[in-house]
Amino acid sequence: MENINYKEEFIKLYRENIKREGADKLLAFLMDETKSDFFTAPASTRFHLAEKEGLLKHSVHVAQVMMTFSEDTFFEDERESKESCAICGLLHDICKTNFYKVSLRNQKNEKTGQWEKVPFYQIEDSFPFGHGEKSVYMIERFLKLTGDEAIAIRWHMGGFDDAAKGGSFAVSQAYSRYPLAVKLHIADFYASHIIETREERAERKKAKK
Repeated sequence: MENINYKEEFIKLYRENIKREGADKLLAFLMDETKSDFFTAPASTRFHLAEKEGLLKHSVHVAQVMMTFSEDTFFEDERESKESCAICGLLHDICKTNFYKVSLRNQKNEKTGQWEKVPFYQIEDSFPFGHGEKSVYMIERFLKLTGDEAIAIRWHMGGFDDAAKGGSFAVSQAYSRYPLAVKLHIADFYASHIIETREERAERKKAKK
């Protein structure tokens, strides 16, 4: 996406599609900078959108893919809706709110040869509850998720989830029973490896000019 205001896009997608009781309170929490850094946090420490607003950008990208899936009859299910797709896309990584902190480390400036202190992100998890599990927990402090939404958000990491890497077969059972979980995993993967990889390449190419 070029010249997109991700915060405005997030709020637009949220308000147009999420009407459930408690939705306004959840959005107010995310927007309150004294309680939440959701709109400025990175998506990771080093690799995936490890930059200011990285979490916001990724959440919007996943939601945009999810909204296209909401029209796809291949995944049609009467339990799903645009609201479910918006909730899962926009909020699946809410667990990364207040999850990172900025620290400083020494790094040699290749141009000057001088050592400089540069900022970097590191994890400071004050509530280590798991990834998908924590997102479900945080959302349900404000609004009630359906079973399909909770399963989708819980298992959106797929085989990268710690429980799956530890040998749990629950993710396979979730994907076989809940199409929304498959949708969210695909949307998350597509956003990370197609949309965001393409944008990062474009930024590097632009910087070289």
